[in-house]
Amino acid sequence: MKHIVKIIALLVAISSVWIGLLQASIIPCSNTWLLPVYLIILLGCYGLLMVGIGLIQFRTCPHEAILLQQDVIEAKEFLKAKGVDVGSD
Repeated sequence: MKHIVKIIALLVAISSVWIGLLQASIIPCSNTWLLPVYLIILLGCYGLLMVGIGLIQFRTCPHEAILLQQDVIEAKEFLKAKGVDVGSD
């Protein structure tokens, strides 16, 4: 619930700044109307950047890979015991 409140507060703050810029005519009106579009594009770029950084910093876990392979072998043996064809290795 706290995360939703933060998001709503951020949206209200951004909306109030945008409406304030529209009312005060600090920035030309033609540019002010495009601010939400710029914000959406900026948010998309930020999201892509965070995904890219996450992929770059992704660590491999060799121990976990070994455990996963053991689990797969165990599951195949279990299914073969039940009579299920699991294919060739």
